[in-house]
This record gives sequence, C-alpha cells and structure tokens, in this order.
Amino acid sequence: MRVLVACEYSGIVRDAFRAIGHDAWSCDLLPTERPGPHIQGDVLEVIGDGWDLMIAHPPCTHLAVSGARWFKDKQKEQQAALDFVALLMDAPIPRLAIENPISVISSRIRKPDQIIQPWQFGHGETKATCLWLKDLPKLVPTNIVDGREARIHKMPPSKDRWKERSRTYEGIAKAMAEQWGKPCN
Repeated sequence: MRVLVACEYSGIVRDAFRAIGHDAWSCDLLPTERPGPHIQGDVLEVIGDGWDLMIAHPPCTHLAVSGARWFKDKQKEQQAALDFVALLMDAPIPRLAIENPISVISSRIRKPDQIIQPWQFGHGETKATCLWLKDLPKLVPTNIVDGREARIHKMPPSKDRWKERSRTYEGIAKAMAEQWGKPCN
C-alpha cells in the first residue's frame, strides 16, 4: 500500500508503516529527522500522486483551542489553516485520517470521528487528539497504562517547543499502522 504521511517531519508514523512492509513516505516543508523516504515540500503538490492512504497532521498553531486567546488577532491565519485542512480532507485518496488536537476544526468544518489519548496506546500521558476519518475504522486502544501526566501541556517555553509538542507518540503510530495498514506479504 502507498501511504502518505502529510505534515510529518519526524518520520514516526511513516516508519511505523514501513516496519510492516508499506511504501510509506512522509512529506513536510521541513527536512525529516529520521532517514527514510521523505518529500520536502508542499503536500498539496503530491497529494494526487496515487496514494492509497493519507494520514495528515496539519499544523495546529492557528487551530488548537489551547491558543484561543489569540484567535481574534489571527482570523486570516486561522481561515488559511482551515482552508488547508479542507483541502486535505477533500484529497483524492481513498482512505484518510486528519489528526489534530482539540481545535476549531470541530466547530468550523465538522466534529471528529474519534478522540484518543496517549495513555490508551502505552504512554502514561494526556494529550487529547482528534481524528477525522474517511473510510477508516476508529483506532482500538492497544495498551492502556496508568499515569495521566500532562507532560506536553507543561513543557517550558523554548524555540523547539512546537516541534516537541507536535510529535506523534510511537504507540499511536504503531496502532495506526497495524490497524489501518494490514501487514503486506
């Protein structure tokens, strides 16, 4: 299966799919952090290249409700972010998932199909993550663990805080690959 992981510089989701035999590529404006198939550029330029599945992580800077206090000053940026999400949702790809934290996508485009937490997939942390799905089943928790640390929320300010906050947890990436991309023979 050809898998496009949009707006992913980390390679975490891409590598989970590659580990079970898929032709998975990440795509981001940033270079990848892990060696592997990566398209550095605008995902909209490759979105129609015959992918079977896309998992997209659009930037949440102007979407996440955690930044609601700045919304009034960033209406144009927020509309541009919502327009980008709508383009991803309308991609000519048979199966897709859009991943984002609790955000205005829910009120401005549509409600998510599912909200997951890292602690449902082996990480003792909280970080509500919404999934908007097209022709994909909801993720089934794989490893419910104790601990409800809000580590991501408590991160101190730094120049790379946004990058650290946007990484997909390995357990969630593995569940996506195993449940949405049955192993290739």
